[in-house]
Amino acid sequence: MKTPKRIEPLVQDGLVDQVVRQLMSGKEAMVYVVQCGDELRCAKVYKEANLRGFHQAVHYTEGRKIKNSRQARAMEKGSRYGRKEQEASWQRAEVDALYKLAAAGVRVPQPYNFHEGVLLMELVADANGEPAPRLNDLELSEEQARQYHAALIRQVVLMLCAGIVHGDLSEYNVLVDADGPVIIDLPQAVDAAANNNASRMLQRDVDNLAAYFGRFAPELLATDYGREIWALYERGELRFDSELTGRFRISQAPVNVGAVLRDIEAVRKEEAARLLYRQMIKEDGR
Repeated sequence: MKTPKRIEPLVQDGLVDQVVRQLMSGKEAMVYVVQCGDELRCAKVYKEANLRGFHQAVHYTEGRKIKNSRQARAMEKGSRYGRKEQEASWQRAEVDALYKLAAAGVRVPQPYNFHEGVLLMELVADANGEPAPRLNDLELSEEQARQYHAALIRQVVLMLCAGIVHGDLSEYNVLVDADGPVIIDLPQAVDAAANNNASRMLQRDVDNLAAYFGRFAPELLATDYGREIWALYERGELRFDSELTGRFRISQAPVNVGAVLRDIEAVRKEEAARLLYRQMIKEDGR
């Protein structure tokens, strides 16, 4: 097929030999099967912001680091340059997450290169070498549903151990190859430690999995892995091999309001002292 304009720089730089065919068109990007030497790979071409259906809500971008203050100011003002940088930051978030998760042993497509706004990565294939189907395209037995659900819960744990929450995980963002589920589509991934919405997003991700697999294995609808996983993470006890039960009991112990208020007051006084010290240093330097 004719090489899409956005992929031409990769062909010119020798990263891609030819475009074989279009694989899919999603809300965020167009994906193509490309020939790279002896291998078939995927080229994910991100759509321009005004052409995408998925909006960069602030609860996804909270906690993301910006390279420098000029970029941050431009993004806050919404200037043309700022919008361009915001879009680039959105794309880099997926690239960074893929590299980090692949290194942590999470089942995601292996990234190879990010060039001119195009992500070159592994083509996830089935046993016959054909592009793997999405989870939502499969009809599962009860046993398969239980196996795939358990496998994905384990992947959610691995991701959180690496400090990342998917943020949009569902049957539409999972491929199934010969070895089981593979998680895809991560531009909205959030930093679990830096984003105040991370716990809610993880809960939603896990609830989505329970709702889908519960269609085939109804007992999964009664599980509560999300809160169990996050509670372990908050206590610093979450490990890649943590034994999970799918149950969570809310603590009935009374909250020590006095202790909480004392902690708040201590932090307030510490911040006031810090500000006073900075003011004194500033006045001495005049």
